[in-house]
Amino acid sequence: MNIRSLTRGDGVVIGAAVLLIIASFLDIYSIDGAGSNADLPNSWGSGPVLMSVVLSGIIGAALIVVNRGLPQPRKVVGLDLGQFGIAATVFAAWGALGNIFDPAGGFDNGSNSFAISAGIGLILALIATLVMAAAAVATAIVPALQAPLLGAPRPQQPQPYGQPQGGYGYPGAQQPGQPYGQQPGQPGPGQHGQPGQPGPGQPYGQQPQQQAAAPAPQPQPAAPQGGASDFSPFWFAVPVPRPLYAEDGNPTPIAELAPGTWYLAVEQRGPGLVAQTQDGRRGVLQDTSGIQRG
Repeated sequence: MNIRSLTRGDGVVIGAAVLLIIASFLDIYSIDGAGSNADLPNSWGSGPVLMSVVLSGIIGAALIVVNRGLPQPRKVVGLDLGQFGIAATVFAAWGALGNIFDPAGGFDNGSNSFAISAGIGLILALIATLVMAAAAVATAIVPALQAPLLGAPRPQQPQPYGQPQGGYGYPGAQQPGQPYGQQPGQPGPGQHGQPGQPGPGQPYGQQPQQQAAAPAPQPQPAAPQGGASDFSPFWFAVPVPRPLYAEDGNPTPIAELAPGTWYLAVEQRGPGLVAQTQDGRRGVLQDTSGIQRG
């Protein structure tokens, strides 16, 4: 599950679900004339409130978040999990509204002398489910709620091919038996050919003979004009989930690019980009508006 694919709307849904859990432990009734030590039930002590409000809202929020984090949407009887989640949150808000208007149900049909009204638990549950349902529905139509919840991390810049790394056998690395600070290829102290030290048969003060000049490099053939492309591969991230189509023009998407994940653009294909996913698949991203370059 990729949590970086979650949107701001999903963050609102998660926050509303947390508020709903807190509200479920508070009193659902407020009775005038009852003492402060009265033991009033919470949502977990009322089957209708628990099933129609609390569990419906929590399950709906979980389905929305899980569906967003999956690489491919999961479908049940033709509907994906996100659509089931949105329907569950709307149902929870509807149930909470009904309990606000009639908190005691059929219990107070004029047979008691107490005035029963909605408690703090029902009021917070109504607020939480309304916010949850509104965010779940509006995420699909409000661009501000479609922005990634977590910013994508900056990709590490790959080093140019062939650039030497530090370590044994590379330029600048300390070789076994080499004095500290001495450059590779430089003669050590007391070795023949070191400046200031005469070699065998060499008069004192005479400079060592210079090595033969290396042959001049052969000229490289010129690159053909007009055949090179000015496109350079780069990393990018999409602001919202976008389909990736096959390079042969097949209209069926082969993958979906998720926000919060970096992809490599390897080629310019008209107005689109040929992108490569983490598992090595390549396809054409036709909608490149609003992408974030790495």
